[in-house]
Amino acid sequence: MKILIKYASVLCSGLLICSAAYSTDVEIKGQLVFEPCTLSAQSENISLSFGTIVKNYFYTADRTPSEPFSIELENCDTTIGKEAFVTFRGTESIGLPGLLVPDNGSLPGLAIGVETPEGKLLPLNKTSPAYALSDGSTTLNFQGYVQAEPDAIKDKTLVTGDLSATATFEITYP
Repeated sequence: MKILIKYASVLCSGLLICSAAYSTDVEIKGQLVFEPCTLSAQSENISLSFGTIVKNYFYTADRTPSEPFSIELENCDTTIGKEAFVTFRGTESIGLPGLLVPDNGSLPGLAIGVETPEGKLLPLNKTSPAYALSDGSTTLNFQGYVQAEPDAIKDKTLVTGDLSATATFEITYP
């Protein structure tokens, strides 16, 4: 038994000798910011429904009526910031620059646009004009619509099916 303990201690001391200690520096960088508002839980996932659209509709009117939606901000403090900018991000239509293409190439020839309540296009992947913030809560209002691409109308190549598209929005404060 004494022999085993002797050999075990020799083996363990060898492991200690073989192990090397390394020291390295880790540099961590970041920036602590104060954002003037927080996104309300109800605005984390926004769904916009256009209902049933008859394909032939696009051959007489190139786009649907606008459907309103909003982004709700809460706990806004205008001593930290007085305005916000919104950027909607997604895959842009080739036939209608600035508009969103449907997911997975479903329903080619259609695209989804986002605009202000006044009807001014907010091009995809471009920063919006400034939205004024209010103390407490602020509602940012938008509208969405479906539009047919000019070539799809001209060539009458629109197809029927389920329309689904995904965009993300980014809110920045100057």
